[in-house]
Amino acid sequence: MDGWHDTDIRVRYAETDAMGIVHHANFLVWFEAGRSEFCRSRGFAYKDMEEQENALMVVAEAYCRYKSPARYDDILTIRTKVLEVRSRSVRFFYEVHRKADNVLIAEGETQHVVTDRGQKVRKLPTLYRDLLRGEEKLAFPLGQAPS
Repeated sequence: MDGWHDTDIRVRYAETDAMGIVHHANFLVWFEAGRSEFCRSRGFAYKDMEEQENALMVVAEAYCRYKSPARYDDILTIRTKVLEVRSRSVRFFYEVHRKADNVLIAEGETQHVVTDRGQKVRKLPTLYRDLLRGEEKLAFPLGQAPS
């Protein structure tokens, strides 16, 4: 496994500007979609961390470099991987490719700080640290094991 998780999305008309090109703000939304699906592929959802461990991954930094335009109805693949997991932070990397020709549309990173619901920085729970690193495999998704 190379550490990447791929999520496909289709560009909606509402996501384009007057020139018919995807508006730049949508990439951060798509990064979030890729990140959420990456976590699900590792056996958990953000909601699990929030509800079971009082741990939230708050976006502290976001970066996006635009390489080529995307347009209405393009199918894009959001590639997501973890670059770094530290005791209190996680850094993700993204690539957005047009599926039809594999052209790199954009790439970026997000840095997340782990906090509790009161916005106090805390340690990333060990289980989630290991899942994000790909060191832990769950037999069942969290909260869904048979009783």
